[in-house]
Amino acid sequence: MTKTPPVAGRRLRVLIVDDSLFMRAAIAKTLASGPFEVVGQAKDGKEALALITQLKPDVITMDFNMPGMNGAETVRAVMQQQPTPVVMFSAHTKQGAKETFDALAAGAVDFVTKPAGEVSTDLSKIAEELARKLLAASHARPRAAPAAEPPTRASGQFLAARTMPGLGVGVGGTPLPGATPRLCVIGISTGGPAALSEVIPALPSDLKLAIVVVQHMPAGFTQAFAERLDSLSKVSVREAQHGDKPLAGSVLIAPGDKHLEFDERGHVTLTDGPMVNGCRPAADVTMTSAAKVYGRRAIAVVMTGMGKDGAAGALAIKRADGKTMAQDQTTSVIYGMPKAAVDAGAINEVAALGDIATWLRYA
Repeated sequence: MTKTPPVAGRRLRVLIVDDSLFMRAAIAKTLASGPFEVVGQAKDGKEALALITQLKPDVITMDFNMPGMNGAETVRAVMQQQPTPVVMFSAHTKQGAKETFDALAAGAVDFVTKPAGEVSTDLSKIAEELARKLLAASHARPRAAPAAEPPTRASGQFLAARTMPGLGVGVGGTPLPGATPRLCVIGISTGGPAALSEVIPALPSDLKLAIVVVQHMPAGFTQAFAERLDSLSKVSVREAQHGDKPLAGSVLIAPGDKHLEFDERGHVTLTDGPMVNGCRPAADVTMTSAAKVYGRRAIAVVMTGMGKDGAAGALAIKRADGKTMAQDQTTSVIYGMPKAAVDAGAINEVAALGDIATWLRYA
């Protein structure tokens, strides 16, 4: 059974899991001045599982590289034994990104990147982010994504199109279709990688929509996330690039630290504008642009996440006569963004996570 969120006003009980004594001490020191109580420390996954049963923490911080079970394996065991929100520590490398998504798919709620390699004793640069994500995670309903079978897809299928002067040409020289497809913008944050690992692989290869995903994520992680989804899906998935034309049956992931908008032709433009709702990329930016350029051909989907990003953007699409949908409370890891969109009057329909792919197929 999923843990009940902690009672407001009391300190959050934190279990630290890391094979480095220095890292455990650094994390404990970082949390000492916040609304947290470090109730235990574990050096590996086996010890963590024993302490979770004994201490019943509200939230867990966890490293990936540990002896015995790694972080993803430990998270998966936690979700089976006693589902508890987990925030991962991730190395800011390509391998670290892959490991992070393994853990997020296993059920971890969020992640924080280490400021300096595998052992970072000075965590002052990320103290505020760590505290914020632990607080958010403490209200989450953690859940693991089901294992997905690798898709059957013709090799060399193009991912998305880059436009050229004159006739547009896709990757591998595929001619662009003449008609602009309808465009769905998905706004998603905390709990997003696991949720999208259910939705995107469930989409059919003949999907009539083009999809753009705005997942709150730092630079350096969105490419690895796109590659992971692409390997699991029948539709093509990749990180968006400036000049891309969204195509039916393809999914573009907004790059970390860039806002994604559309020019008058419907092609992707990436900008370094100021953060919106504390985010870059922000779903409001992309959805508002889609409403302006695609009009009633735009669709907004607001999924699990903390905060209100996507509410104003979904409302803009609704006012342009586009369709809008929000993930329901029961299946959202954090029902912040969907609730804000519903409360703003921006949403036409609400759906459970397991129904979103079907909704998109027939939207």
